[in-house]
Amino acid sequence: MKIITVNKKAYHDYQVLETYETGVVLTGKEVRAIRNGRVNLKATFARIFNDELWLLNAHISTDDPVRTRKLLVKKEELKRLIGKIQEKNLTLIPLKMYFKNNRVKIELGLCQGLRSYDKREKIKKRDVEREIRQKGPY
Repeated sequence: MKIITVNKKAYHDYQVLETYETGVVLTGKEVRAIRNGRVNLKATFARIFNDELWLLNAHISTDDPVRTRKLLVKKEELKRLIGKIQEKNLTLIPLKMYFKNNRVKIELGLCQGLRSYDKREKIKKRDVEREIRQKGPY
C-alpha cells in the first residue's frame, strides 16, 4: 500500500468515528496526475445522490481538476452509511488516498465536526504531553 496523500486538516477539524475503504472512478489522465502526486484533498467531502456515493471538490491537476467523481462501495455499506448520516448528522470526509494492488483507493471517515473549544482543548493536551516528554522522568 503506497500512500499518495493524507488529509491532515480533516483530523484537525473532525472527530473520526469510523473509516471505510472505497474505490474511485478515474480517467487515465487523472491516474497519471495522482501517480505524480498532483492531488489535494483539503476541502474535499463525499455526498450521496440517487443511491450513489460521490466525491466532491477533490483537486486532481488535469483538464477539469475539481469534477465530481464516483466512489465505489458495496450496497450494504452504502445503506449503512445512509442510515448513520441521517440519524446522527455526520459527514463523510476523505482521510487518505493510496494505491492498493495498482488501484486508487480512498479511505473515507464518518466524521463529526469539532467545535473551536474542542480544538483548543486538544492543542492544550498535546502541548502538555510534549512538555512532559521533554522533561523526562526526573
